[in-house]
Amino acid sequence: MITASSLPLRSQIGQVNQRLKGWEALRWVDGAPRVTDVLRREVDRFGGIGALYGVLRADPWSAVHWHNGIPPERSAEAYAAVQDYVTRNGCGVPVLFVEEAPHGLQALGGTTLPVNLALGAGMDVELTEQLADAVGAEARARGVHVALVSGLDVLRDPRWGRAEECFGEDPALAAMLVAATVRGMQNHVAVVAKHLAAQGAGMGGRNGSGAPIGPRELGEIHLRPAFAAARAGVAGFMAAYNDIDGVPCSASRDLLTGTLREDWGWDGVVMADGTAIDRLRDSAPDPATAAALALRAGVDLSLWDEAFTHLDEALDRGLAERSDLERAVDRVLALKRRAGLLHERAPVTRDVAALVDRAARQAVVLVHGALPLDPAGTVALIGPNADDLEAQLGDYTPPRPAADPAASTVRSALVARLGEDRVLHAPGSRVRTALGPDALAAVEAAAARADVCVLVLGGTSRRSYGDEFADNGAADGPAADTTNGEGVDLASIALPEPQLELARRARASGTPVVAVVVDGRPRALTDLAALVDALLVVPFPGPSGGAAVVSALFDGTATGRLPASFPVADGVFPVAHDERMETARGYLDHRHPAGLPFGTGARVTARVRWAEHRISAADLAHGGSVLITFDVTGTGSVPLYGRRHELGVRPRRRTLLAVRRVDGEPVAEFRLGLDELGSWQTGRPVAVPVEIGLWATDDTDEPADAVRIRVTDENGTTPWQR
Repeated sequence: MITASSLPLRSQIGQVNQRLKGWEALRWVDGAPRVTDVLRREVDRFGGIGALYGVLRADPWSAVHWHNGIPPERSAEAYAAVQDYVTRNGCGVPVLFVEEAPHGLQALGGTTLPVNLALGAGMDVELTEQLADAVGAEARARGVHVALVSGLDVLRDPRWGRAEECFGEDPALAAMLVAATVRGMQNHVAVVAKHLAAQGAGMGGRNGSGAPIGPRELGEIHLRPAFAAARAGVAGFMAAYNDIDGVPCSASRDLLTGTLREDWGWDGVVMADGTAIDRLRDSAPDPATAAALALRAGVDLSLWDEAFTHLDEALDRGLAERSDLERAVDRVLALKRRAGLLHERAPVTRDVAALVDRAARQAVVLVHGALPLDPAGTVALIGPNADDLEAQLGDYTPPRPAADPAASTVRSALVARLGEDRVLHAPGSRVRTALGPDALAAVEAAAARADVCVLVLGGTSRRSYGDEFADNGAADGPAADTTNGEGVDLASIALPEPQLELARRARASGTPVVAVVVDGRPRALTDLAALVDALLVVPFPGPSGGAAVVSALFDGTATGRLPASFPVADGVFPVAHDERMETARGYLDHRHPAGLPFGTGARVTARVRWAEHRISAADLAHGGSVLITFDVTGTGSVPLYGRRHELGVRPRRRTLLAVRRVDGEPVAEFRLGLDELGSWQTGRPVAVPVEIGLWATDDTDEPADAVRIRVTDENGTTPWQR
């Protein structure tokens, strides 16, 4: 077996480096793959390389598209060309092939799923696992070894452009869905989960900014999804850009070694985010010192950094030990064995289309109003997102093929259902900018002739091949109408004024108005809600999102719930349903900052049956549980909320304890164990004596009839009782 100690120093350094971008290391020339001088120089320099990122990546940043990229059916051939060169001309150790898969494989022909925020709206753990299994099978069939998968970030500020990559604002929901993703995808490929940790708590919602939070907030909110991923056996974690209380994640030994390895007992690979080690230059005097900081903290594999090429200097200067480097190399080699590089396995394929369609339908949230619409009427279809497929897809999305029969916009789906003559289309504006008086006049004319106005508004993570990008692929000077995605953090989350004007014109027509907000972040929708008869919110639902929206409009299929709270006004953030109780009254002009709280949506009613529930902390710690029964009507997701009453700790207003999908059954159950009833103060569940109020209604505060669970001490009591 190949180990770190059997490799020379330069090869060891090569194994922890992932400097190259795949589209620069290999080109598709005259219908065949060709390795480039960039790859040749790297292999010659280090006697091999640990991993190669993005051979298949296709998007505006890589400048790879259908005319110059690797045909999907020839992916394995492209990988083979690289692997053959690396193993023949290096130390003989194969290279890991690493690809992005934040919501589907980011490659030509890769399946695009609804974004994570949309899966959060569906709150369907089983479906999330099935989708991940299908994407993992697709990636493996094309030769991928490692998938980089978003899911650890918890959405705590809607100004953050990467809100769409989060499952929502609630750590329990994120933990359930990221664990499902890891389980499903790792049936086929290794997963590196990102980002560790607290990137969603950045100051002002700015990407990569510091997270000024204490250890309890870190543990209860931001480490819980990571622990769930670790327990599910995730192969790796990606250390985030941000610092936590001043210490960068990629240089935090407390986080990457103390928490992950020593406290949790996890033993996988930690990869730095792209250029994150080079960014340590604000915390270190030179590249060698930055490299040593990261290596000693627990980073095993770099991404596009120069700093790790200075590890020989770091060793010479005594900034790190050879044992630090060999430990990292052995972890990379272990990942290669796990990924099948040193013992190949046969790929498996899955049919994913039906799963994607189902997820898109579950992502549609009916905030208020009555649906379905009359199928005999004429529709005035208004708004910038009504006929824009790219506005449904989210960031990190490969270009769609020219022939795309499974895709649908709201307009194409409406035309398919009602016919061209009963769909009066008038865009009215762009996402952020107006189109002028003629466009508004067309809106008014369409509204006057229609039986109902359907406004399709919101945002877009559109990337164009002429856009500018930062060195890590984030938008850097995006197009005027881009409102979401990495690098597109916003100071204002109000719905753009040109879109509100469309709602005013439609309202003035006297025709009933339904608004559909397709977006990747929470918005302040109070003004819009007052102008419309019904309001739907749809986190970027993917290529079949148009059909999902039309089904909700005419079949009444909207069963989603808001995966994050929508502020009552611009400037009222951050806001979350699980904020701690306040002794003050809140804002003078907005007593209730969460205009639309987490969980708003599904037309399901549920009530927990009253009973006395008691379990000892010792039993809970050793696998004991409490069975909760509830009565339910309707179809959709049922959240179970709780409030912890711990002596000396200000409680959160409510927390999500569990969630499950129901489909018409009148009685259902929750089984609550350590995850649901334990304390997450340290980032992993611990059984402590506590009283917890439970309810399954939409109340944002504990209702008077909440059912109580008592987790007792050795004397059979709780500190709250004493």
